[in-house]
Amino acid sequence: MTDIVATPTGVVGSDTNRAELPAWRLVARRPGFLIGAAILLFWIVCAIFGNAIAPHNPLAQQLLATNQPPSAAHWFGTDQLGRDVLSRVIVGARSILIVAPLATLLGTVVGTALGLALGYIGGALDVIVSRLVEAVLAVPAIIVAFLFIVAVGASAVTEIVVIGFIFAPLISRTVRSAVQVESQLDYLPAARLVGDGRARVMFNEILPNVMPTVLVEFTVRLGYAIFTVATLAFLGFGVDPSTPNWGSDINANYGVIGAGYWWETLFPALAIASLVIGINLVADSIDRVLAG
Repeated sequence: MTDIVATPTGVVGSDTNRAELPAWRLVARRPGFLIGAAILLFWIVCAIFGNAIAPHNPLAQQLLATNQPPSAAHWFGTDQLGRDVLSRVIVGARSILIVAPLATLLGTVVGTALGLALGYIGGALDVIVSRLVEAVLAVPAIIVAFLFIVAVGASAVTEIVVIGFIFAPLISRTVRSAVQVESQLDYLPAARLVGDGRARVMFNEILPNVMPTVLVEFTVRLGYAIFTVATLAFLGFGVDPSTPNWGSDINANYGVIGAGYWWETLFPALAIASLVIGINLVADSIDRVLAG
């Protein structure tokens, strides 16, 4: 008689089902991703509908209510000009969530194209451009951005272009390494045998296979972009004085912390920290799922 051994219910099936799930569903099941996405969604809503949901006019000055601590009337208190800190934090999300994502997108597109070329074509092009990239990376990003903005002039467009081209070499190095791994696989010789040119092989064959790496790079660099934009605003670059901005608000109020007015600096700083934490949670979840 043949013994029949029963397979424990749900053990194999659950592993199989999990392996068959698309990556985006695996990412969406991670608690870190859900928390990070909720934080991002909150700030995106603030950026889009900030003026509608802010309890007060963020530009309105109440000179008889300056430096008021958090209260029922002003949850985050007021600043040195009597402006509502909560309203300025809510509306201040807009500028940083316009500049930082666009700068990161520009850097990702340029860096990915450069990484594809360096990793696939290689040779003298790889050696020359890699040395140039190393020279650029030897200087801290914020100093490079500072010098360019001083030379060209401060504006949101300038910030997007400068930060994007600072991130491009960083992203290109990561993409280059991923492309070099893909170049060792068998499907590339097959593509060349059917007559595909370099551009077609790079963008039609290799790019789809390195997109997970590109996606992780985008999310990671977005966090750095937020810090860079906030730092430049803190230094007074790329900021319209009439527009609420987290970085410039910290700069305007950090000098009064010693007088006990901590809320004027703390809440904009927490806003920056929470946004970066949310992005890092999303990036970490994506990286863990794609890494297997």
